[in-house]
Amino acid sequence: MRLSELWVLLEQEFGRGYAAVVAEQQVLASLGGRTVDQALADGEQARRVWEAVVRDLHVPPEHHFLPEPPRRD
Repeated sequence: MRLSELWVLLEQEFGRGYAAVVAEQQVLASLGGRTVDQALADGEQARRVWEAVVRDLHVPPEHHFLPEPPRRD
């Protein structure tokens, strides 16, 4: 997962403004008591960080993945 994809998912789930607040302030047990921002700064992979957000913040299954891009015919 690319870092840009992580941010799309965070913004999709929490809204553009609140996603940054969640990333900066929400401490996640699955990340060893770190925030999203701290974990990324420590070198955690974006996929692992998103999985921690999903688990700890109870993101519904239908929001776990990016939407499919529109098909070109």
